[in-house]
Amino acid sequence: MGTKKELKYSKAQYLKWYEDMLLMRKIEEMVGHLYLQQKFGGFCHLYIGQEALVTGTASGCKKDDKHITAYRDHAHPIALGVHPKYMMAELYGKKTGMSKGKGGSMHMFNKEVNLMGGHGIVGAQIGMGAGIAFAEQYKGTKNVTFCSFGDGAARQGILHEVFNMSMNWKLPVVYIIENNNYAMGTSVERTTNVQDMSKMGLSYNMPSFVVDGMSVEAVHEAIENACEHVRAGKGPVLLDIRTYRYKGHSMSDPQKYRTKSEVEDYKKQDPITKVLETIKANNLASEDELKAIQVRVKETVAESVKFAEDSPEPEAHELYEDVYMEEYPFVKEYK
Repeated sequence: MGTKKELKYSKAQYLKWYEDMLLMRKIEEMVGHLYLQQKFGGFCHLYIGQEALVTGTASGCKKDDKHITAYRDHAHPIALGVHPKYMMAELYGKKTGMSKGKGGSMHMFNKEVNLMGGHGIVGAQIGMGAGIAFAEQYKGTKNVTFCSFGDGAARQGILHEVFNMSMNWKLPVVYIIENNNYAMGTSVERTTNVQDMSKMGLSYNMPSFVVDGMSVEAVHEAIENACEHVRAGKGPVLLDIRTYRYKGHSMSDPQKYRTKSEVEDYKKQDPITKVLETIKANNLASEDELKAIQVRVKETVAESVKFAEDSPEPEAHELYEDVYMEEYPFVKEYK
């Protein structure tokens, strides 16, 4: 049982955080089981353990803000309000999937919630995130772009070019390092002498902060503070959000680079358990209310699997569609 404390956020917020993170966890656990059953193939990267990061980002942003991330992207659409059945159908390569079954695990897109995609090329989304932010600035909006990448992708050269341009142009972007300690199987300690990754923004005078990624409250607060800075036209912010993945880099990862005791130590900081303890300690929900959430999550997972299983395969003509755009929409405006 957690310790009762003065709460910064409402009962509704805590219950939503709990349900959203629990749904992400249970969906990803099911994805792992289905993958082992060979229901679908390709690369598959689970988000288990990192749920607080994307949940706090989603609750701290505004509806019209933009989001772009890497290939560990199953939880992002769920956090932004997309029913997980569409993500599951994408994994199955079905017509009803988020990318019409053409992208698979690493390429979840949804323009209705401004998810500008998961991306398979390591670090590529850093440049694209800056481009999206530039477009928002050019159009004169107050929207923020959230550009997420791992501690491994932070080693790509594109980061330095983009950070320089972003600060020079004061782009409205929050760069998020999803710092889970390992780039595939290579620890942060083995890739740099500067192990405090928040310092990567300092040479560009980019405001940079370390955030506890195992606390949804800490992430939410950091996102709100970063957005206040960015929306004021002061330029980008870098957040080194320190989290941990309980599973391997991908489903094929034997995880020989870390000990079981290390994983167990991080599980003691589990973000879902923390929120649940806060809810119980402060009597924010009864046992029946919590049980109802758990049942609802279980039903949603089952519904998502059934939807994916029952959805139709793409038709053959789809091979030739969505490859090229015949004419960019903005071209018509200038004709």
